[in-house]
Amino acid sequence: MRLALFTACSLIAALLICLPTLAQAPYPSRPIRLIVPFPPGGPVDVMARFVVQRLGAALGQVIVDNRPGAGGTIGSKAASLAEPDGYTLLFGSSTTLAAGPSLYRNLGYDPVKSFVPVGMISSVPFVLAVAPHVPATTLANLVAHAKANPGKLNFGAPTGTLPHLTAEMFKLRAGINMVHIPYKGAASAITDVLSGEMDMAFEPISVMVAHVRDGKVRPLAITGAERSPELPDVPTMIESGYPGFVSMSWTGIVAPAGTPPEVVGKLNRTIIETFRSKDAQDGLARMGAEPKFGTPESFGAMIAAEIPKWAEAIRAAGLRLD
Repeated sequence: MRLALFTACSLIAALLICLPTLAQAPYPSRPIRLIVPFPPGGPVDVMARFVVQRLGAALGQVIVDNRPGAGGTIGSKAASLAEPDGYTLLFGSSTTLAAGPSLYRNLGYDPVKSFVPVGMISSVPFVLAVAPHVPATTLANLVAHAKANPGKLNFGAPTGTLPHLTAEMFKLRAGINMVHIPYKGAASAITDVLSGEMDMAFEPISVMVAHVRDGKVRPLAITGAERSPELPDVPTMIESGYPGFVSMSWTGIVAPAGTPPEVVGKLNRTIIETFRSKDAQDGLARMGAEPKFGTPESFGAMIAAEIPKWAEAIRAAGLRLD
């Protein structure tokens, strides 16, 4: 009798231990929160909502959580401290995951150690556009003019943004002296280039292509590894004599370090399957973005390679933000 009772108790205890595992629903079983570390309505937020709309159809409810501030570092830090269970993700970008470590004194997270890469989404190249009054029809013309007139040419961009850092990298590689005019937003800088009050700017092709076609600005080079279908006659920076000069505004999803590999794998597969569709790729194209899907490992390698590239430009410009 005692043996039977002991056996029964042992079975009940074993069953109780196993119940949480048996009852655990497959991932995801509740809403996923995607932290977007920029304000609603901006380019990163618009891209994130486009992504969420499509991932939600495959994964269930995916919610955008805007956490703006300090160039995206506040939301990124919050994401790095979240429970690594796959239910809090970060919509990362070239600013928060590549330039941030060298740009900000108190970042609060490590882009490589604090996160595990899930998958890259897209990239957007820039175009170097000059106002019509600038006497340059090629990048070589522009560099020669800048060397003959040190400190006379200017460019506009919000401080610390990728257009600003791209211009600083160009100055470093070309050995020229141009003056940075800081703006609160990109729209004002573009307006001043169009009016001729500003000499030039690096801006996304999607933003500038209509102005190029209207003859309001002159494109000299693009910063992608290959020419853009939207501006097929404009050479790349590489073709113009600057090997390896690639600057892309990219986005991708990362998760807090320690997130289970099976969860990361499922998310990555869902991203690739979702954005293989023509509808999704057409949507990216309308935003001037190129689809860039791959493995978590390839995304992680790209992040690691981008960090020292921007560190060099930031050091050369003497930039450091609190």
